[in-house]
Amino acid sequence: MIARIWHGKTKVEDYEVYTEFMIKTAIPDYEKTQGFVKLSFLRNIKNNEGHFTLITYWENLEVIKNFAGEDFEKAKYYPEDEQFLLEFEEKVEHFEVFA
Repeated sequence: MIARIWHGKTKVEDYEVYTEFMIKTAIPDYEKTQGFVKLSFLRNIKNNEGHFTLITYWENLEVIKNFAGEDFEKAKYYPEDEQFLLEFEEKVEHFEVFA
């Protein structure tokens, strides 16, 4: 199994709205992908910014490519992210899950 980790940040005033967007749009998008296993959606407020870490779990790298494209290390963004995110990190991290 492979864990894919993404991080984003918003203004603190967009914290709850972005959370709702992720719940309504992003999470269902992940869940409909064959080979998706589960996710952990983490958030906190630090330095007056909303921080979001999304850890998704997939059967293998081929499945991730079906979701993210051939350049699977590139972060996937939604058009609505332009309204909320303060920056767009180019890459995500992948880890082999061994326990």
